[in-house]
Amino acid sequence: MKYLGGKSLAQLENLCKQLYETTDTTTRLQAEKALVEFTNSPDCLSKCQLLLERGSSSYSQLLAATCLTKLVSRTNNPLPLEQRIDIRNYVLNYLATRPKLATFVTQALIQLYARITKLGWFDCQKDDYVFRNAITDVTRFLQDSVEYCIIGVTILSQLTNEINQVSATAFLIEADTTHPLTKHRKIASSFRDSSLFDIFTLSCNLLKQASGKNLNLNDESQHGLLMQLLKLTHNCLNFDFIGTSTDESSDDLCTVQIPTSWRSAFLDSSTLQLFFDLYHSIPPSFSPLVLSCLVQIASVRRSLFNNAERAKFLSHLVDGVKRILENPQSLSDPNNYHEFCRLLARLKSNYQLGELVKVENYPEVIRLIANFTVTSLQHWEFAPNSVHYLLSLWQRLAASVPYVKATEPHMLETYTPEVTKAYITSRLESVHIILRDGLEDPLEDTGLVQQQLDQLSTIGRCEYEKTCALLVQLFDQSAQSYQELLQSASASPMDIAVQEGRLTWLVYIIGAVIGGRVSFASTDEQDAMDGELVCRVLQLMNLTDSRLAQAGNEKLELAMLSFFEQFRKIYIGDQVQKSSKLYRRLSEVLGLNDETMVLSVFIGKIITNLKYWGRCEPITSKTLQLLNDLSIGYPFLSQLLSTAETGEDEDQYEQFMLPLTAAFEAVAQMFSTNTFNEQEAKRTLVGLVRDLRGIAFAFNAKTSFMMLFEWIYPSYMPILQRAIELWYHDPACTTPVLKLMAELVHNRSQRLQFDVSSPNGILLFRETSKMITMYGNRILTLGEVPKDQVYALKLKGISICFSMLKAALSGSYVNFGVFRLYGDDALDNALQTFIKLLLSIPHSDLLDYPKLSQSYYSLLEVLTQDHMNFIASLEPHVIMYILSSISEGLTALDTMVCTGCCSCLDHIVTYLFKQLSRSTKKRTTPLNQESDRFLHIMQQHPEMIQQMLSTVLNIIIFEDCRNQWSMSRPLLGLILLNEKYFSDLRNSIVNSQPPEKQQAMHLCFENLMEGIERNLLTKNRDRFTQNLSAFRREVNDSMKNSTYGVNSNDMMS
Repeated sequence: MKYLGGKSLAQLENLCKQLYETTDTTTRLQAEKALVEFTNSPDCLSKCQLLLERGSSSYSQLLAATCLTKLVSRTNNPLPLEQRIDIRNYVLNYLATRPKLATFVTQALIQLYARITKLGWFDCQKDDYVFRNAITDVTRFLQDSVEYCIIGVTILSQLTNEINQVSATAFLIEADTTHPLTKHRKIASSFRDSSLFDIFTLSCNLLKQASGKNLNLNDESQHGLLMQLLKLTHNCLNFDFIGTSTDESSDDLCTVQIPTSWRSAFLDSSTLQLFFDLYHSIPPSFSPLVLSCLVQIASVRRSLFNNAERAKFLSHLVDGVKRILENPQSLSDPNNYHEFCRLLARLKSNYQLGELVKVENYPEVIRLIANFTVTSLQHWEFAPNSVHYLLSLWQRLAASVPYVKATEPHMLETYTPEVTKAYITSRLESVHIILRDGLEDPLEDTGLVQQQLDQLSTIGRCEYEKTCALLVQLFDQSAQSYQELLQSASASPMDIAVQEGRLTWLVYIIGAVIGGRVSFASTDEQDAMDGELVCRVLQLMNLTDSRLAQAGNEKLELAMLSFFEQFRKIYIGDQVQKSSKLYRRLSEVLGLNDETMVLSVFIGKIITNLKYWGRCEPITSKTLQLLNDLSIGYPFLSQLLSTAETGEDEDQYEQFMLPLTAAFEAVAQMFSTNTFNEQEAKRTLVGLVRDLRGIAFAFNAKTSFMMLFEWIYPSYMPILQRAIELWYHDPACTTPVLKLMAELVHNRSQRLQFDVSSPNGILLFRETSKMITMYGNRILTLGEVPKDQVYALKLKGISICFSMLKAALSGSYVNFGVFRLYGDDALDNALQTFIKLLLSIPHSDLLDYPKLSQSYYSLLEVLTQDHMNFIASLEPHVIMYILSSISEGLTALDTMVCTGCCSCLDHIVTYLFKQLSRSTKKRTTPLNQESDRFLHIMQQHPEMIQQMLSTVLNIIIFEDCRNQWSMSRPLLGLILLNEKYFSDLRNSIVNSQPPEKQQAMHLCFENLMEGIERNLLTKNRDRFTQNLSAFRREVNDSMKNSTYGVNSNDMMS
């Protein structure tokens, strides 16, 4: 018996069996631990081969395949090229000689082959790309029996999927660990240009052969081959051709960016016909994959064709759809039905209504689609998730009606009302069945309901008179029945619940169609119709509100709030004509003569909801959201403070502030006694500072803000300081106080403009410094905080302090030179506290928490711009910490952080360059001590600046640089400070290119420095920025045709 690292083959097989089969957790964990040791052993590779050769169980073969996949994927100590070629050849041979392997073993081995091929895509041996022969590799499988043919097709399918996938494998690519996504795109682009079309053509040809042979539908192996061929075709069509698909959820609106070189396949109508023929000739269980392929084909980018070719392609596509609609038997399968609905949606997402109406069979097709949609909506319980696609189609059709220029009739005025009616009546009819049978209520899923209502809002506005007449009729019937039931002593709760459910749907739908007014040019008659609908909803609201003391319906209340939100968007605000016929109708029926009276209805409803529904979170949340939207979107709230804003009536202002004054006095009274109710004091203070922050945020004029400042300082500022001192460890209390202070020091709209004789700017900064110092020194005494609580307990408060200090330093209302001049330590205290807080934060946390990142880097930007002498005076380890944080921030995903880092780096590099220039000149005035120390530190550690030069240059050349201008500003200084390192870096980049590209790349670098002088004057910087734009363009053009490039010239030509 052969022993493997102390374990026999039999023992390993037994461990595999325990891992995959046992139900006992302890046994499985022990087996897993033992097998992890096996996979990490130095001679794992040879052991895996032995397991594949001699192992008798499928589980041991699976273990060997997964271990090998890990081995070829590792970045540290990667396997040599020859060894990887041997593994690839061994896997192919193993699959070819063992056709009876378990399916999961075959799958694992194919995954291993795909991973080796992807990771070795650019590996050469004697000028030959050794891992690019996938089609040649599988030819022997395709020429054999059906079982082998399935393996060959699966290999191509898995390879296409692996190369397309931006997964962990992107981060395993060894040659470029700093830019994994870029490397992934290079491999995907090269595969697309060299192999993908051949694989797609092969797949289509095999499908044609299979369909031409009259498939034996009882043969399982032929079923398997057909399934794998369809998967392969779908993977080819689903390939991310230009590197844009990052979110699978957006798939249903995307265009398939087929390369120009594929045109022939799509101009040939037999390609499209193949899939429609397959749909009708194979079992329904395979049809979803066929339809998925058709969805992708229907989404081919428009620019692939000229107008005549597109019309011909669309005609074939519509004919195929018509044939399916005329023979709908297979659509009873939910998967088929879902994919077909997606196909219908693509008809309008990729083609214009003007093109569709010119198709020969359009009148018949639109009738069939309308009938299919109506039937689908009536069977609401069947595949409810597919309805989205049908509504999407009709929404896009209806939205196009005002813009269609074709003379052919679109006939939507006939069919759209039928779709609207089917949706509305089917929702109402579903209510009784759902309540009777205890089914899941669609109204519970407010997200889905809102999505459908957004679509219906456009569909319903097409032929709006018919929509409105239907809604009025149905609403009156349900409202009358509901009123009669409420007045009847013998009414059953079920009957009441049914009418409430129907009214809920109607209120939602009325809100939606009113909101749809924004999509169409509205007439006075349509505004009057809106008035009819609004009157009915408000009358229903009066009825339901009068009963809230006894009973209420949560879903109906949420529908009312949805209606109010839509009504607010359309009919309340400055942009609405006050003579609208809607208001005329409201005046006639309800006595609401103008917008102000309607607003009083809104406010009344908000108060009613807070009074009766305070314990219902969804209603309370939506009610407060409505109040918030009113306050932001409508100027009437600012009128509350209009007299205070003008500064004409201080008495009225004081009257307005009386409740807040009383609250402050109450807290001051509590603080003055040794024993007070801490919870009550916290509650009062938190409520108070939140209100004050809201007022401070609204006061953007100098006069009103000065009144607030003089009210709070000096009388009440000590109370805020005392609260921070007492409760620094309780973020529920400190966060609102710190946020208020950050708002008070924010010079929004230049409101903090003090008179020339006023010391208030300096006094305000003293208070700021005092609060930051007190909070900072105390929060650092907390000690070790658990990782899951560190943001809430510590980092959030620190982040607000950073924002506060940034606002104060950049507010332009304090001359910071006076502090040192008069021996005031307020500025020094604040800055030293910032450093202490910063050093308490690990580098990783600075970038892990977005709000902390933004507040830190924006503060650092101000410090490097205006307080560089302070930065230069810091200890070496602090300077290195700050530079490291800038270096890491340069590659941050957040563009704001990245741009801020570029600005910081620019200020530092400029400072360094100026000091260096001064030190080399003969001057009577020597450098100050801080500058001299800083210069010395940077000369001791040149690697930090060099690393940032390398990072910036890499981002500009190899990545999608979204802030090129910002990147260009520090780059010139970095180059001038490190000319030799830049020269070496340039040579390294040039030499990494293919030989035929090196001359072009060298010329790009020559042009970059063309006309650039050794200074950082604005004119020289601007010249460099222009050169850099041209440099980036030239480098991208140079790389396009290369296999090293990210794009291909062929793509969009």
